[in-house]
Amino acid sequence: MKARTVLLSAAIGVLAATAGVGLGHLVAAFIAPAASPVLAVGSTVIDATPTPVKEWAVSTFGTADKPILIGTVLIGTLLLAGLGGILAARRFAVGALVLVVLVAASGAAALTRPVAGVADAVPSLVTGLVALAVLRGFTRPHRREPAASAPGVSRRTMLLGGGAVILLSALAAATGEALIRASRTLTNVALPRPADPAAPLPDGLEIEGLSPFRTPTGDFYRVDINLTVPIVDVDDWTLTVDGDVERPFTLTWDELLDMDMIERDITMTCVSNEVGGSYVGAARWLGVPLTDLLDRAGVGSRADQILSTAVDGFTISTPLNVATDGRDAMVAVAMNGEPLPRDHGFPARLITPGLYGYVGATKWLERLTLTTYAEQEAYWTARDWAVEGPIKISARIDTPRGLGEIDAGERVIAGVAWAQQRGVDEVQVRIDDGGWRPARLGPDAGVDYWRQWYLPWNATPGRHVVEARAITRDGEVQTTERTSPFPDGSSGIHSIVVRVR
Repeated sequence: MKARTVLLSAAIGVLAATAGVGLGHLVAAFIAPAASPVLAVGSTVIDATPTPVKEWAVSTFGTADKPILIGTVLIGTLLLAGLGGILAARRFAVGALVLVVLVAASGAAALTRPVAGVADAVPSLVTGLVALAVLRGFTRPHRREPAASAPGVSRRTMLLGGGAVILLSALAAATGEALIRASRTLTNVALPRPADPAAPLPDGLEIEGLSPFRTPTGDFYRVDINLTVPIVDVDDWTLTVDGDVERPFTLTWDELLDMDMIERDITMTCVSNEVGGSYVGAARWLGVPLTDLLDRAGVGSRADQILSTAVDGFTISTPLNVATDGRDAMVAVAMNGEPLPRDHGFPARLITPGLYGYVGATKWLERLTLTTYAEQEAYWTARDWAVEGPIKISARIDTPRGLGEIDAGERVIAGVAWAQQRGVDEVQVRIDDGGWRPARLGPDAGVDYWRQWYLPWNATPGRHVVEARAITRDGEVQTTERTSPFPDGSSGIHSIVVRVR
């Protein structure tokens, strides 16, 4: 083949795959968003990826790791589809086989998800039929003449037809994405009043650049393995408590809301949050005390863990002794006075103060199973992550920004500090080689909530190293020791460099 012919044939293969993926995504919006071909393959890749690679991806790309993964899967698909187009120009059946293999892979990925049904194969089937139809329409049937190795379409047909296919594919994909996003919007969800309400939250410090005392729901971090959010209908949703219990039971949504609720201000953070990172937030949660559910079930004598399961089959292990030691662990239904957003676990999620999310914050919760670590492993414990995962003491500098430049004169160093289940008693700041100086603390909302802090600073021109550390109520001091963010969580003093002009 000539170079122009090869490129044109590859473009036809890419065009066919693009059309198929676009229509497949639209169909998935009506059946199961997670069955969309690219998303299904992406989820399979996440599950199959070795833990060290996942750790590297999160620490390197942060919340952009999922878009990068989806983009990588899509690019790989299009490259293989381009190869299929080249092969189809020589012998259509061979090129079509490449597309069939791609579609079969996406179908297998969709069907092997823990909660998949037969209908989940439909988006991939549609993708395959559309892709093959487009490939057939733009590829000349095989003949023996050398000229037959070129696609059988004119430049005008390729431009007009290809442009129309791309436009329709983009419209289908955009419509599917819009439908999926619209399905995340919650309406007509009434919340009960808490039987044990939290005290009014004190007014926080108002300092430019400082994190607000309560994190707005829309700004709250989200870290999970989901490429698409489960869409749960409360009319069909139930919560089951079973396993090593005397009285297993199942609750409907209305029955859960009829139980006595508590309201608590709790800070949460992710184990992947590095020193000074942004995967931490503070919110007011409303939910049923976990111990109320366990007492109703009557926990047996063998259980040492609570295996919580999400509606998509994802599991988390929570140590039973930690979840029942008196802390305000709960099955939460609301966040900051509103129903849980779908991104954060609607209709219900587990909240366990003092534990990283991977051991105590299952979203889209549908089952609590009392069992033992020897009998059942959860998603992360099966990957040799730490069993208990207590949140480490941390202080973070919010302002000034690291590597930033500010004007000399009277300035403020400010940030937040947290030490769940222990509380922050003091925050200290060190500038350059000077000694540790106590910062001024903001209001105290309890041992499970973070503290704002600030220190007035007469900034002089030059380069300065600013460090912050926290001290708990029981005297533990945040140290300079740093550990890998996984699987034990990060520790270490937050240190930034500031240039003063």
